[in-house]
Amino acid sequence: MVTERRQRVLVLPEVRAALRAAIENVRVARPFEIKGWVLLPDHIHAIWTLPPDDADFATRWRLIKSHVTRCCAFLYTPEFQTRRREVKHCGTLWQHRYWEHLLRDEADLRNHLDYLHWNPVKHGLVHQAADWPWSSFHRYVAQGDYPPDWGLGA
Repeated sequence: MVTERRQRVLVLPEVRAALRAAIENVRVARPFEIKGWVLLPDHIHAIWTLPPDDADFATRWRLIKSHVTRCCAFLYTPEFQTRRREVKHCGTLWQHRYWEHLLRDEADLRNHLDYLHWNPVKHGLVHQAADWPWSSFHRYVAQGDYPPDWGLGA
């Protein structure tokens, strides 16, 4: 999920809180499990498991995005835009499209988890995956699935 014009606002505390609330609200009516997650300043990577016979990712994302947009209308006020250069003048928070991929097996899941956990390093935000706070990497380390020093940058 990518912000419109790559606005670097997703890690702002108010936006993170709105995103967390949106996910909690949507999961009540439309359950899903978050298998993997990384929140970057301008995009999100997520791996979800939905209930059997349910493939409706689109509605879940639409509900989450609309909730966050409503809660974060302050991003588009002149006062906020004057303080924050990350916000570009535009009428929406999110790009309209997103990429969806059905994971085939455990190896495919592992490859995608590695990709999303490596993403903050790839984008030069941190030196190693453990340094990025908004990632499921920490949960996987606690479970013993990754060593704490996995993903050291070059």
